Amino acid sequence: MTDLLDRLARRLGPRGFTADRDAMAPWLVDWRGRMRGRAAALVSPADRDEVAFVVAAAAAAGVPVVPQGGNTSMVAGATADDPDALILSLRRMNAVRRVSPEDNMLVAEAGTILHDVHVAAEAAGRRFPLSLAAKGSATVGGLVSTNAGGTQVLRFGPMRALVLGIEAVLPDGGLFEGLSALRKDNRGYDLRQLLAGAEGTLGVITAAALRLVPAAGSRTVAWVGLATAQDALVLLRQLEGATGDAIESFEIVPADALELVLRHIPGTRAPLARGHRWHVLIEAVAPKGAPPVPLDEAILATGLAEDAVIATSEAQADALWRLRESISEAERIDGMAAKHDIAVPVSAMPGFMAEARAAVEARFAGVRVIAFGHLGDGNVHFNVRAPAGADDRAWFAQQGAVVSAFVHDLVTAAGGTLSAEHGIGRLKRAEFARLADPARLAAMRAIKNALDPGGIMNPGVLVPLAEAPSLS
Repeated sequence: MTDLLDRLARRLGPRGFTADRDAMAPWLVDWRGRMRGRAAALVSPADRDEVAFVVAAAAAAGVPVVPQGGNTSMVAGATADDPDALILSLRRMNAVRRVSPEDNMLVAEAGTILHDVHVAAEAAGRRFPLSLAAKGSATVGGLVSTNAGGTQVLRFGPMRALVLGIEAVLPDGGLFEGLSALRKDNRGYDLRQLLAGAEGTLGVITAAALRLVPAAGSRTVAWVGLATAQDALVLLRQLEGATGDAIESFEIVPADALELVLRHIPGTRAPLARGHRWHVLIEAVAPKGAPPVPLDEAILATGLAEDAVIATSEAQADALWRLRESISEAERIDGMAAKHDIAVPVSAMPGFMAEARAAVEARFAGVRVIAFGHLGDGNVHFNVRAPAGADDRAWFAQQGAVVSAFVHDLVTAAGGTLSAEHGIGRLKRAEFARLADPARLAAMRAIKNALDPGGIMNPGVLVPLAEAPSLS
């Protein structure tokens, strides 16, 4: 181990290597502060050749490698947990290598933050149609590795649908060069799609070719009050029929989630004059040169809205989005919650949100459930808060795993998944092993063993153990 660290220090230099505990400390804590890891060193390569050197050296020594981008994983997927592990940070590899409006493609290195991708695309008269709250810190490599979602999946799909090519260092140190702009390539297994969503367990993504779309001409943002969650789904389908593919975001928010934001987030205000049981936030985008989408007329024509407001400025549009994007912050201020990033078929989502909430609140006396999310893709953020007045940390230490297992059983029975857009990481691996079908688990283990026979790439993440653990 000492020899390996000496070799890495000589090759990478002081900017690319540190074993100092204080310097490593921020990168050993997961994004949500629930796990503090361990590692022998933090390496920060400057280019793909240095990444290949690190991985090949680690493979020869049998030392674990944990790739890390912005360290924004919600499931501790980028947290090292081995005293001999290397944290391989891609932060120094943050160049946008090229932008091709002709190919509608942008090539960015793995450490490039999402905000910078947006800026580069806009400068070329295009846009990259994926956004999320962590756009100022989430990186391209992490977004691809976790198949990130966000608020525009309804129209453009998750990150996997926006990746045209990948450059990656495989577990033996070999370089996979797959950044071609080809739209058709029928040469067998699609390694690009295999690496996307693999959470760093099959290699280190060093760059990605991303699909761009034409720049938006205008956006129309609306907030609508509704009587039921089912009305929200009917509204979505009717608006799609009236506006074509203009609807890019359709977020559903229950009354108690909005109330929490208004109570805890300074500067927020109720968007409508009176309360409603359910709310939806809608964004429609028109291309350049086209008139704005007549969202107000389309909403009115459905006859479903109890009340609605259309943003008349960018500031108002941003204020409406702030209400939706502040729900997690408001929950955190209010107290600890067991958070579940789950998905069900879109048609089942309105009923699931109400029925699962009732089932959880009946099973665990006093708990308070908030369920909100992306209605257009079936993604529910299903969060369970401790009973009022309880010591929330103590309560969840005793009940959290049982609560989560109960929620996961409900979503599995509904034909859904325990992970919609955050991945499996370390925190969901045991539940994944408990609930996934045997064929899926066997295939994943076979792929992992074939590409990473030494088991050095992000061990303990995503790929379940050979035997599902007991809940007892």
